[in-house]
Amino acid sequence: MTDTYRGGKRALVALGVVLAAVGLLAGCADSVQTVETETETTQEEIILMEETLPQTAADETVMALSPDGPLLPSVAGVDAEYSEPIPDYLRIGDSHPIVSKLQQRLMDLGFMDNDEPTDYFGEVTQSAVKIYQRQNGLAQDGIVGPETLEAILAPDAKYYAAQNGDQGDDIQRIQSRLYELGYLASENLVTGNFGDSTETAVKKLQNVNGLNEDGKVGRQTMNLLYSDEIKANLLSYGEKSDIVLAAQERLKELGYMTTDPDGSYGADTVAAVKLFQSHNDQVVDGYLGPSTRVALMSSDAKPNSLRLGDSGDTITSVQRLLSGLGYLSSANVTGYYGEQTERAVRLFQSTNGLGSDGLVGTMTMAKLTSGNARRAPSNSGSSSSSSGGSTSAGGSSSGGSSSGSSAGTSIPNTGTASGGASALISVASSKIGCPYVWGAKGPNSFDCSGFVYWCLKQVGVNQSYITSSGWRNVGRYTRVSSFSDLRAGDIIVVSGHVGIVAGGGTVIDASSSGGKVVHRSLSSWWANHFIVGWRIF
Repeated sequence: MTDTYRGGKRALVALGVVLAAVGLLAGCADSVQTVETETETTQEEIILMEETLPQTAADETVMALSPDGPLLPSVAGVDAEYSEPIPDYLRIGDSHPIVSKLQQRLMDLGFMDNDEPTDYFGEVTQSAVKIYQRQNGLAQDGIVGPETLEAILAPDAKYYAAQNGDQGDDIQRIQSRLYELGYLASENLVTGNFGDSTETAVKKLQNVNGLNEDGKVGRQTMNLLYSDEIKANLLSYGEKSDIVLAAQERLKELGYMTTDPDGSYGADTVAAVKLFQSHNDQVVDGYLGPSTRVALMSSDAKPNSLRLGDSGDTITSVQRLLSGLGYLSSANVTGYYGEQTERAVRLFQSTNGLGSDGLVGTMTMAKLTSGNARRAPSNSGSSSSSSGGSTSAGGSSSGGSSSGSSAGTSIPNTGTASGGASALISVASSKIGCPYVWGAKGPNSFDCSGFVYWCLKQVGVNQSYITSSGWRNVGRYTRVSSFSDLRAGDIIVVSGHVGIVAGGGTVIDASSSGGKVVHRSLSSWWANHFIVGWRIF
């Protein structure tokens, strides 16, 4: 028997031990496939070879290879048998049930966005594998061979952490957020290479936010980057400067501010900045960061146009102005732009010689805040109804996180959609197959929250861009607390993910595991991870 053949057989036996230990083989000897070589070998020679393999101390750590033997804690529940043989190497384009186990593990470790796992090994999975390999000193080929598979499934596998010396798309995303928050000084530092300037920025962020200053982007730092509780290193509430004054004047010019600019960053400025960010595809955090300031001063900045369905502090300010002029009852100062508010705006516009479209644009806002606006006609009266804060679309003001109740794991009867819900599903369906790209908001690539944001915009719902975690507390629509009560056209929020409920117990979403926009069943995965639903139509 040649040394080459003997070495090949030892590698095969070693691979069998690894796969069996993680529950991926049945543990049966007859499942090992015969390796074709130039030398024919009898069954007796194979048995003799396996019996004479040297035993080492490492053998004492190998788990029992019986079907009932223990599984590694990290992959408890993995089926021991599959109808298809497991490939020795998993790579882009492969489809196999084991891929879903691999994706779930990568999600748990923070290398992929949370999503329902699939059996398809696409570009997003490949990218996650490469990042894992980078972090663990493995060859960055994006291929899952025995060494990479064993490392990912190991009980002591480390959570995602980026540090000085790393490079990749994930580093560029981190740098972009650091720049938005004011921790990176200039946009030309967003390079995809984690160097000294990025490490300094991360340490500064950790210091300001009370985290351990290690300069690495691990679990806590990554979660903080997109948290509503993050403290930015930029212009924010309480500051006073000429820069704030210039920003306020521009916000006023664009119709976002309802008060006179004074150079002080107060609650009215925060509300105006958030509204501007929501209309100009910025992260809605209320901070005047570098990217928001660039967008604000740009000739392409979109002016404000408040309309039916909007909500927030700026709406409250507009309603107070309308109420003070006699166009709206004080009972309708709710912060929600409902039908009564729209009627009041139309009356204000016609009384003051403006186009009566019911939208609060730059001209209407300027007139409202001018101090010389005409009061409501004495015979008009202000509505005493409180429906300004609600519409048939819901308008529930209940906030806060809800764990939800899946009421079992059966697929809900979501029915068929009509009206606005039907239009939303039609728009969503038109994008099935478009690629998943982290942070993309359309029109031809999306992440999960960007997909929902873009689809809602196409059907006239003026919802600001928010992350999947932000959808937990949006509070503006009718809350659906039970998984079984979901209907076609609802927005479904699960842990770390969001999608659009379609008819027949299905959902359309931008899937990181599938690498594209998909239409699939509302399976038990969605039920088990369900947080809340929102009914818009």
